[in-house]
Amino acid sequence: MARLHAVDGVPPRRVDGPWQLVVTAPGACAGPGDAASLSGWIPAEVPGTAAASLRAAGLWSEAAPTPLHGSDVWYRTTLSLDGRESLRFEGLATLAEIWVDGTLRLETRSMFLAYAVEVDGAGTVELALCFRALQVALARPNRRGRWRPRLATPGSLRHVRTSLLGFMPGWCPAVDAVGPYRPVTRTALGAGVPRVLSADLRAELDGGTGRLRLRLALADVRGSRLTLRCAGAAAVIEADAAGCFAGEVLIPDVAPWWPHTHGEPRLHPVEAEIDGHVLALGRVGFRTIALARPFAEGLSLTVNGVPVFCRGACWTPADLVGHSAEACRPLLALAQEAGMNMLRVSGITLYEADAFYDLCDKRGILVFQDLMLANFDYPIDDPAFRDRLLAEIDGFLDRTQASPALCVLCGGSEVAQQAAMLGFPRDAWTGGWSDDVLAERVARLRPDLVVVPNSPSGGDLPFSTDAGLAHYYGVGAYRRPLEDARRAEVGFASECLAFANVPDAATLREADLCDPASPGWAATVPRDRGADWEFEQVRDHYIQDLFGLDPETLRRDDPDRYCALARAASAEVMEAVFAEWRRARSPTAGGLVWFFRDLAPGIGWGVVDAAGRPKSAWYALKRAFRPVQVTISDEGLNGLHLHVHNETAAPLSAVLRLVFSDAEGRAVAKAERAVAVAPRGSATWSSATLLGRFFDATGSYRFGPMAHALAHASLVDADADAVLAESFHFPQGRDPVPRPVGLAAAIEPGAAGPVLRVSADRPALCVCIETEAGARPADDGFHLAPGASRRIALVGGGNPHGIVRAVNTNEIVKF
Repeated sequence: MARLHAVDGVPPRRVDGPWQLVVTAPGACAGPGDAASLSGWIPAEVPGTAAASLRAAGLWSEAAPTPLHGSDVWYRTTLSLDGRESLRFEGLATLAEIWVDGTLRLETRSMFLAYAVEVDGAGTVELALCFRALQVALARPNRRGRWRPRLATPGSLRHVRTSLLGFMPGWCPAVDAVGPYRPVTRTALGAGVPRVLSADLRAELDGGTGRLRLRLALADVRGSRLTLRCAGAAAVIEADAAGCFAGEVLIPDVAPWWPHTHGEPRLHPVEAEIDGHVLALGRVGFRTIALARPFAEGLSLTVNGVPVFCRGACWTPADLVGHSAEACRPLLALAQEAGMNMLRVSGITLYEADAFYDLCDKRGILVFQDLMLANFDYPIDDPAFRDRLLAEIDGFLDRTQASPALCVLCGGSEVAQQAAMLGFPRDAWTGGWSDDVLAERVARLRPDLVVVPNSPSGGDLPFSTDAGLAHYYGVGAYRRPLEDARRAEVGFASECLAFANVPDAATLREADLCDPASPGWAATVPRDRGADWEFEQVRDHYIQDLFGLDPETLRRDDPDRYCALARAASAEVMEAVFAEWRRARSPTAGGLVWFFRDLAPGIGWGVVDAAGRPKSAWYALKRAFRPVQVTISDEGLNGLHLHVHNETAAPLSAVLRLVFSDAEGRAVAKAERAVAVAPRGSATWSSATLLGRFFDATGSYRFGPMAHALAHASLVDADADAVLAESFHFPQGRDPVPRPVGLAAAIEPGAAGPVLRVSADRPALCVCIETEAGARPADDGFHLAPGASRRIALVGGGNPHGIVRAVNTNEIVKF
């Protein structure tokens, strides 16, 4: 049902306990009576997991996680009742039993479903939950699938509705999710207050008019009409013969919901009044989502009729141990700050808590949602499995029915790819369940969503890059040159650019990972099972490719410089690829980096580390994802092209500058012109047009030695004397040889706190700001054009100090 926030301001109450738990051998206790006499009960946090509670008691640690799937885990608490109540369990991981006063009331087999039981009486009752050992169930004989993926083990996971997190060696720590990881709530029944039995809210946008449809079934009501209110409009709805209220309210000139990169994510509270009681039914956003072209040509979305370049990352749980719902709040703030307008919840993880979708709604971040199906040959033909899966889909769509951020529902991750790569015929990985059953289900429950069969899918092979959805690792795991980002003609990359991203120096010190040649460092690097390479080698390939330096020599002889260049390589590749994909003639309509956040301390895929600190790749994406942006593309004999993007709702008037300079920073050619770009539009100028004459901007003609080492484009707000965006092109490559560049830095006061002014007399590459005292820079790893300066806000306040350096100089400047 819809997320009912309150009735007369009183929400359902959480069963906060106090709770206790105890861990036992499998099957040691048949019921709560057997468990009651055991010693070893400890306080438990609900919602939460057994691992989190054991950690709080000093009995479990991330460094050496104790396996829990081989044990039974019992929880208990008491309730004081005064009549009939409904107990709701939003998430139980995974094979659970619900006991009330020693009586087994319900057995569950999915961590992705919510369950409810009714209790009645007066006085105190005991509530007990038992989470049976998942390993026992996985060890039972089951029908084998047609293929066995290497991603996760054992193969019997295909039969169980649980997360693959913890079962993927090389990808994720072995943290076992066991326990009531989502809230347990209680609601009084028959209390004389209207109670929602079911609710269906649908917000539609038709031109400038919002249409809010409601179908509401209530208990404990006397009236036959209710008043529906939203965004200043109201409508009276009469009950039908079955006692349901079905009607709509029209809202002229409603403020629509936009991704934050393209406008304001406006949300409107919804309430219904009946019998003098006000039911708060949450909030809605009015928007349209549609395909801009056939899916076979590559997923491409329009929001409110406007094509949107979707960019962001694949989301990973903010709290892998306890699955705290609120842990996502600071990470989503970082996603928005980085200009990400889409996050993908992959099928290897789990459906997120309501707080995640609520915050994405508020922050204007689109959600690409996979079903929790990944790589395995799932037994869809098994009626029991199919029923659980359909209930899972219905439950997810029901609780997110009012979320405008939710835009794509995907049938899972790499199921089709796995079958195709193992040589199975086309009918094993096309059509069937995703194309008909899933599409029909979504059309009935959330017709405003785009449905895609699997990720990747859509081409001659599921992993074809130029159709449907691609998992694009040409630049990245397959070590293709940067030019492959154009050559591959990617339509939409629902995964891309996985690198072993090195965290900042402070995080490395905290994790005792300062030596990149140590076994401890190597143990944290992600890898695919069965591959004879790992993702550090991928990143090191681009150190060699971009900077012409041998990473192994650097690692051995100068670990600090190796780390600096490793951070720079990840950042440079990501920024370059997205500049290519946002190019005016690019067929690419979106790209999502693999991962957003590391699942454990170390050298992981995340652009944010396990402690929540941005890495160099996050800063690169923040620059690449700017809604107002200028990028440079090398068009060979046609020179350089400068692409200006304005995704905002306001027209852009700015000054576009292009400067070519030599290695010493002397300008050899330059141009400047006033430009105008329409709202949510793009425009392109060639270097020849801007200069008004021939200049070998790309070094393609080779009429003598190349005159320049750097092309620098900047988009300037002339009125405010502020640089809106800038881009750099290195026709002779990035020269990391240390030389004096005149690097300088000083703290200055700013309107919102201290600001660091950084400048250089000559080109400074990959300028790194290392701060102490809790502050972090708003930008890092950026280039400085010769004679330029940047004012970088320092986030976090205090009295910041630290150092500034660049990869092409030995100068280290303190501030």
